[in-house]
Amino acid sequence: MSNVGKVLQVIGPVVDVEFAENLPEIYNALEIKTADGGKLVLEAHQHQGGGKVRAVAMGATDGLKRGMEVVDTGAPIAVPVGKETLGRMFNL
Repeated sequence: MSNVGKVLQVIGPVVDVEFAENLPEIYNALEIKTADGGKLVLEAHQHQGGGKVRAVAMGATDGLKRGMEVVDTGAPIAVPVGKETLGRMFNL
């Protein structure tokens, strides 16, 4: 069973999420399915108390709305290692 929350507030790249049960660990990746069928990845950065987590989006937050479902992946953001990433730079 996955840990599911909902969007409470969006201010630029900062997204506040409420979880009814377990809070995700700090630095865990959170995923939101967008209206266009894609997914937006967030990184949990702060436990705010009362079941709330402050997260930072790794992409544009245009179109996010209060109440949208957020899924805790249970793991930090991961990047594949291999020829696909050879010679590329990442700035997180």
